[in-house]
Amino acid sequence: MKGFTLKKLATVLAASAALYSTTLTPAQSADPSGSRVVQAPAGEAAQGEKIRLTQNSPAYWTVTFNNPPLNIVGPAEVRQLVKILDQIEADPNVKVVVFDSSVPGYFMAHYDLLKPLEDSTGMPAGPTGMHPVPDFMTRLSRLKAVTIVSLRGRASGIGSELALAADMRFASREKAVLSQFEVGAGFVPGGGPMAYLPRLVGRGRAIEILIGADDFNGELAERYGYVNRALPDAELDAFVDGLARRIASFDQYAIVETKKLIDRASLPPEEEMQPGWDAFITSVQRPAAQSRVKALVEQGLQQPGDVEKNLGQFTAKYKE
Repeated sequence: MKGFTLKKLATVLAASAALYSTTLTPAQSADPSGSRVVQAPAGEAAQGEKIRLTQNSPAYWTVTFNNPPLNIVGPAEVRQLVKILDQIEADPNVKVVVFDSSVPGYFMAHYDLLKPLEDSTGMPAGPTGMHPVPDFMTRLSRLKAVTIVSLRGRASGIGSELALAADMRFASREKAVLSQFEVGAGFVPGGGPMAYLPRLVGRGRAIEILIGADDFNGELAERYGYVNRALPDAELDAFVDGLARRIASFDQYAIVETKKLIDRASLPPEEEMQPGWDAFITSVQRPAAQSRVKALVEQGLQQPGDVEKNLGQFTAKYKE
């Protein structure tokens, strides 16, 4: 392990998904349903949209993760998410936003561990003064619009963290898998789950999820309060869409003022968010963490296959 760094690891797997341009100047096109799909400029669209923003109506928007094969999120995707969040914050009409995935088996695998670390640490702070990751999570949780996450497939690491920062989470009973796997890989979660989970599920269950670092299926996640409900997979889309359209039909003032008071009673203060990111950056550079990540990469981390499908099992197999 001597001399091993995450930057070198990135070189070893240079074939992993390349960074895309992050400009998101809206060019809207209508689909047959009447929704408006907000697309990247033509030069970017040719490479495929990693994150698709659809305006189903002025009040109801959908953000779809479309970065196969695993919906990995790295610095480029974070910047794109921030631009989408800017659009949501700036629009006075949006009342509800649904986050979902078009990639079979994955809502969002986790943060990109193979990009050079300076790509993440060099990002300028967001409007809250925090790094863009905790900044995004904080702003997402405090949107005036109601946010709903539809979980089908795996949501690990930052995928779980995005779901926790949203207002509501609904999961496929058969196909959803949630986890905060990071401790099992030797580092600290960076997107704020230590701030959100204890308030959501209680201290003991938060410790089990975060330090046990194992996988939770939809049914168990529902029992713990990790998600609002686990529904039969065939019913998930219709339920989420129906709830979103119901909320979109309500008076906006009533939605905003009610959510504001719920947030006051339940959300962590902003100052709890940045320390988690700082701990992630510090911990992921440790030789012990690099050794664990290297072992996982050699077995197939960030590639389609058993490791990504069964992170809980593979992190438990590591031996010093």
